[in-house]
Amino acid sequence: MSSASGQASVFVKPRIVVNKFLARPQREGVGAVVRRSIGRPELKSLDPFLLLDEFTVSPPAGFPDHPHRGFETVTYMLQGEFTHQDFAGHKGTIRAGDVQWMTAGRGIVHSEMPVGEGVHTGLQLWINLSSKDKMVEPNYQEMLSDDIKRVEIDGVEVKIIAGESMGVESPVYTRTPTMFLDFTLKSNSEVNQKIPESWNSFVYVIEGEGIFGSLDSPPVSAHHVLVLSPGDSLSVWNKSSNALRFVLIGGELLNEPVARHGPFVMNTHEEIDQTIEDYDHCKNGFEMAKNWTSE
Repeated sequence: MSSASGQASVFVKPRIVVNKFLARPQREGVGAVVRRSIGRPELKSLDPFLLLDEFTVSPPAGFPDHPHRGFETVTYMLQGEFTHQDFAGHKGTIRAGDVQWMTAGRGIVHSEMPVGEGVHTGLQLWINLSSKDKMVEPNYQEMLSDDIKRVEIDGVEVKIIAGESMGVESPVYTRTPTMFLDFTLKSNSEVNQKIPESWNSFVYVIEGEGIFGSLDSPPVSAHHVLVLSPGDSLSVWNKSSNALRFVLIGGELLNEPVARHGPFVMNTHEEIDQTIEDYDHCKNGFEMAKNWTSE
């Protein structure tokens, strides 16, 4: 069995799976279907992560004009394409393999809609911001698939969206320190990936099935989320005849109180009340919402 190492170092505290469940489809937006893994009753959050959706959208369904404050959204297209636009005049289209890393900060109103016929799928991750960063100006980082660094060794390919793997680092700036790696393992290959020991981390399986953390664990199939124990690394084996694809996501804990109300995430209920008032009255970051609707 071939093996690739996510870092040339000795791992002393391997992570194992401490919680797993299947992300079942549910309705969201206008006619969209999402498989929600983080942000549902079994796993309300995993500091600093607030939500992970695998979305499936066919026109005319989508996510029309809606606000955000207090966190970041990471949209990673798997198939098809989405156009986003916001009240500050930012507009763009991301296609399969592209990433949009949006810092909502003090406030944004935007739309995310599919382009063209057929089925459009992707992942959307919500990453909390610390109290000191919640009211920063909104910001976008966009990466086309061709610009995302990737490494392929011994039957293992990794796309490095954020963080580091196999000695290669992503240029993406993450206000909340984050790793976001997209692995594909050919049949009979394995990988060992370093993870900062104090971070929370999880896996979401996109396709195929694999063994995670410990060789005596049962194989896990697509659409499962796996919460990992503390440790400095994760080992994964693909003993099946088909390719295994999964994302490994980790982040530094904020250890701050979380107050949530729909698309707003702050630290206290008072801040949520203020955010609702700001949005309703188009002030304190939502001024441009007054006269804006997407095209």
